[in-house]
Amino acid sequence: MKAIIIDDEKRARISLAYILQEYCPEVTIVAECENLPEGIKAIRKQQPDIVLLDIEMPGHSGLELLDFFDENEVNFSIIFTTAYNEYALKAFKFSAVDYLLKPIIPEELADAIQRVAKQKQRFENFRAFKENLQQETLTKIAVPSGNTLLFLETNKIMYIKGEGAYSEVFCNDSTKQLVSRNLKNFEDILCSDSRFLRIHKSYIVNFNFVTAFNKSDGGSIELENKIQIPVSPDKSQTILDQIQIIKR
Repeated sequence: MKAIIIDDEKRARISLAYILQEYCPEVTIVAECENLPEGIKAIRKQQPDIVLLDIEMPGHSGLELLDFFDENEVNFSIIFTTAYNEYALKAFKFSAVDYLLKPIIPEELADAIQRVAKQKQRFENFRAFKENLQQETLTKIAVPSGNTLLFLETNKIMYIKGEGAYSEVFCNDSTKQLVSRNLKNFEDILCSDSRFLRIHKSYIVNFNFVTAFNKSDGGSIELENKIQIPVSPDKSQTILDQIQIIKR
């Protein structure tokens, strides 16, 4: 596999090249670039399989790379190398984009190389990631369904029902998707957003679609489509607090 490194720090390029040579002998480095314009020229000339791309560079952000290519030209995979905050890591994870945190750990680099070798990334992955990173909340998430990666807009998700290792995602267009992620995984990603709350061991709800909270008979939430979702007894006050947040 042919690889190109794009990073404005010379020390970072040298370190990454050394790790690749030692731990990924199947990879040949065909160019090392210190800025995005050089990287774009090298990609067009060398046609690499993998681009190891730093995000934070002077002049141009690594996120701008795909602005210079049409969708049908993106026949390479990208592994971002970065030192980013917790929210950005969620954007990486739920956009199904590969990343490595600096300083690079050799074993993690080798694993990332193996992943992209087995499954080529799609242009949609990077578009979703860029949108998510530029917003204060996740706008689109990539979720696995069988052998397919689905991209779901978070503002269309009404609720999610957990079924063991799987979850059913119900959207406001009356569609539902069975995805191979458990409910805890969705909770970790979505429930830092004030719209979403886990109200029951089996349910996460988007409060933008909540029309009523019934505290009798154990408690339930009613959504715009008249669906009733059960509420755990210990969640009543949390739900009231959440409703106040949404109303602001």
